[in-house]
Amino acid sequence: MTAASAESAVPAALQEIADDFGQLTGKDRLQLLLEFSDGLPELPARYTDHPELLEPVPECQSPIFLATEVEGTGCEARVRLFFSAPPEAPTTRGFAGILAEGLDGLSAGEVLAVPLDVTGRLGLAEVVSPLRLRGMAGMLGRIQRQVRQKAQVPAA
Repeated sequence: MTAASAESAVPAALQEIADDFGQLTGKDRLQLLLEFSDGLPELPARYTDHPELLEPVPECQSPIFLATEVEGTGCEARVRLFFSAPPEAPTTRGFAGILAEGLDGLSAGEVLAVPLDVTGRLGLAEVVSPLRLRGMAGMLGRIQRQVRQKAQVPAA
């Protein structure tokens, strides 16, 4: 995959978020991450009442759980994302907020095409540890696995 095609695989909403982070310096990037933490949507009752339906993301240092819902099959299926992360884990909540805003409502094909290294494009390496960035990549990997299974899209 060329650099241009890798760039084009990033959905517009997620690329816009990456661009926003890229225009900021370290301290301001951390502040924007905290804003995404505050903006993480609440779980719907169907998940708060049944937390066993959420998948844990052990790659994250803080406890986070996620679920995907897929309407339809194949690459055109629509994807919905849901996250549970405690308020006392703002970095993890921020990562979840970025993924929710950048990927929720897209097609399965769009979500599956996102390169796992997209997390590095946010420029957060100077303000959060590599271990935390691996946690965000772990979230994306689990989202893509669930989408692939639920949308019945064969692995590339």
